[in-house]
Amino acid sequence: MRKKIGQRIGFSFLFLFLLITLLSLGTIIYFIVAKGAGAISWQFLTQSPKDAMTSGGVAPAIIGTFYLILGSIAFSFPLGLACAIYLCEYSPKGYIINIIRISINNLAGVPSVVFGLFGLAVFVKFFGFGVSILSGALTLGIMVLPQIISASQEALLAVPQSYREASFALGATPWKTIKKAVIPPALPGILTGVILSVGRVAGETAPIIFTAATLYKRGYPNSIFEEVMALPYHIYGLMTEGTHPAQQKEIAYGCAFILLVLVLSISFLAIIIRQRQRRKNG
Repeated sequence: MRKKIGQRIGFSFLFLFLLITLLSLGTIIYFIVAKGAGAISWQFLTQSPKDAMTSGGVAPAIIGTFYLILGSIAFSFPLGLACAIYLCEYSPKGYIINIIRISINNLAGVPSVVFGLFGLAVFVKFFGFGVSILSGALTLGIMVLPQIISASQEALLAVPQSYREASFALGATPWKTIKKAVIPPALPGILTGVILSVGRVAGETAPIIFTAATLYKRGYPNSIFEEVMALPYHIYGLMTEGTHPAQQKEIAYGCAFILLVLVLSISFLAIIIRQRQRRKNG
C-alpha cells in the first residue's frame, strides 16, 4: 500500500513538473506571438530598415541569420561527427580519452561571450578575417562543437555492439562498418544534437557582437568577408540603442517572432528528417 501511495505521489510530481514546463513554454510563445505578430507584413519581411530603423523591414537581418546558421553548422557538424567517430570507434581506451571527453563536456558550459572574445582574437585579428560572416560562423561553429560531439558520441555508443560484430563477420572494413552499420541507426540521435545547436546558434548575440554583426547595413553582403545584420543583434540594438523606442519596440518584437518561427521551422524540418531515418532503419 505504501509503495502504491509513493508511486502515485512520484507520478503526480512528474506530471506537475511537466505541466509547469509546458506552461512556461506556452507563455513565452504566446507573449512573443501576441507582441510580434502585428508587425509582420510582406514589406517587413522583404524590405530593408528605413528612417533610422523606425519603418521598413528586416530582410537583411533574416538573410544574415541564415548565413550564420548555415555557415556554423556546415563547419561544426562534419568536424563534430568526425571527432565523435574517432573517440567512440578508433581511440584507445584510457584515462587520456576520458580527460578529453570531460573537457568536451566542460566546454559546452563555457559562456558564449568567452567564445565571442576567442573569435575576436583568433578569427578577426589573428587570421585577419575582420568582422565578417566567416568570423561569426566559425565562432558560432566552435561554440556548438562540444554539443554536437557529445550528442554524436551518445548516439554512436547507443548502437548495439552486435551491429559492428555482424559487419566484421561479413568481411567489412572498420570504415565500412561505421559508414553502413553504425552511422545510419545513430543518425536520429546525431540530428537531435544538430537541432539543439541550430536553436542556440540562431539566438546567440554575444559571439556575433565581436565577430560578425552590425546594427545597420545598406543592402545584402556580397561575400563571406563582409559584416552582416542578424536578428538577435538587431533585437538587442533596437531595445538598447534605439532613438525612437515607441516604433522600434514593435519592430524588435516582430524580429523576435520571426526568429522564433525560423528556429521552430528548422527544428521541425530536422525532426521530419530524423523520423524518416528512424522508419528507414526500423
